[in-house]
Amino acid sequence: MGAYVDILVVLLAGFSFPIINVWVISKMLRRDNPYPKKVTTYESGMTPFGDARIKFQLSYYFFALLFVVFDVETVFLYPWATVFQSTDRVFAFWEMIVFLGILAAGLVYAWKKKVLRWV
Repeated sequence: MGAYVDILVVLLAGFSFPIINVWVISKMLRRDNPYPKKVTTYESGMTPFGDARIKFQLSYYFFALLFVVFDVETVFLYPWATVFQSTDRVFAFWEMIVFLGILAAGLVYAWKKKVLRWV
């Protein structure tokens, strides 16, 4: 029963810590002064004009998603490089070749679909 109490305490602390930090402490530290220009759509002081809901080309979203995917996947190169000295080098080398091959296949696919054209 004692192990369940420990887990319950950790879960309560894990859920309450962000709530306390984000909600309570930020409410105590911020200035609450909602003057009329502050509560407009834009805080720059300019009067909003036109409709804020304009259409963007779908290629912009694809370009951004591809950037995020390749950026996040290349982050995995650093941990691989740090453990390369302590592992079987031949296996690690071929493992990275397969990983880079998958990245290259995704890049070729995006290139063939003409997602990388900025139009």
